[in-house]
Amino acid sequence: MSNETNKGEAQLVTQAITRMLDEGAAGVLVTLIGVPEQQLGELRVGARLLAPESSERVGSLGAAELDEEVARRAHHFLSSRDEAKSIRVEEFAPGLSQFRGVQLLLERIEAEPRLVIAGAGHVGAALARLAALVGYRVTLIDDRAEFLSRDLFCSPLEQGIDLVVAEQWDDAVREAISTGRGVSVAIVTRGHKQDEDCLRAAIAANPSYIGMIGSRRRTNIVLDKLREEGAYEEQLKKVRAPIGLDIGAVSPEEVALAILAEIVAERRGGSGGSLSSWRRD
Repeated sequence: MSNETNKGEAQLVTQAITRMLDEGAAGVLVTLIGVPEQQLGELRVGARLLAPESSERVGSLGAAELDEEVARRAHHFLSSRDEAKSIRVEEFAPGLSQFRGVQLLLERIEAEPRLVIAGAGHVGAALARLAALVGYRVTLIDDRAEFLSRDLFCSPLEQGIDLVVAEQWDDAVREAISTGRGVSVAIVTRGHKQDEDCLRAAIAANPSYIGMIGSRRRTNIVLDKLREEGAYEEQLKKVRAPIGLDIGAVSPEEVALAILAEIVAERRGGSGGSLSSWRRD
């Protein structure tokens, strides 16, 4: 393969990664990092293949049959919690004996996780700060400008929190969620009306996670109202209400921790249970 061809393929992979991240999608970048000496003629160290979760692969490792098996393995890797892993071909495709000893690096490629918080009261503000610390890109929305003063979120870490003063709650939430891919929404407003507006907009935008704070009675009032308006039951079942894991939280910071713990568990596929429960069973 010529240098020009290599450069062309590398550029296509880079462009595909950019496009995938812009769309909020995820995928696996596979790089060929080790080749036995006898195979150096047909395979090239540094060759890359991108396997997006919901579209066709881009690039090549140098052999069609290898690309096919690697793409299948990449989708299996994407369903795991690993960020990166090196693997030899014989570990997942023993039938490809001609590529025995070839070593690959699999890397998860996805946009940074996003959290949209509707409500900048004590819980919302604490959640925004905690989520920013954990690595989320945070948008904090409220209709009260004084709750969103940059002076309240002035540390270097908090400077990255996007503060949005809402003229209309539903418009602001919908715009912040955008395509919904990889976005979590926490509704922690001060009243039923605001909850309804935000939840209605969130359901329509279809983010990866929706949760709403409040007692069972309060959350059921809001859910029943949307049910009367024609919201599908399957959509309402996805709403985590009351939001968060049961950790006995009392203070706003503890409530924020309970909320973020559930969001992370949902994103990573965790159960939310105690890691040591097996010792007591």
